[in-house]
Amino acid sequence: MTIYQTAQYQVRSDAVDRVKMAIKEFVEYITVNEPSTRMYLAWQDKNDPTKFVHLFEFADTAALQLHGSSEAVRKFESVYRPELDGGSVVFTDYVLVASNQQ
Repeated sequence: MTIYQTAQYQVRSDAVDRVKMAIKEFVEYITVNEPSTRMYLAWQDKNDPTKFVHLFEFADTAALQLHGSSEAVRKFESVYRPELDGGSVVFTDYVLVASNQQ
């Protein structure tokens, strides 16, 4: 069963460029190494560049577990976690209601 999830967080303003670079490296890894991660988007708030939202679509629980246990996740976490501002990352699971995607 497909898993839809978001992650929201905020970082200190002096860390934005480091976090963005880490996001780009992380998504490159996912693109090459995680075919069961069907979608991974990282968005930055237009009005507050310290806020980020990541959108995930995993093929199933195995894909989510593979993603979560990767060394790339640990590397990405090592960059953004020390820079968090305003609380922890908030993960939210969703159920698809409708889509224009095939």
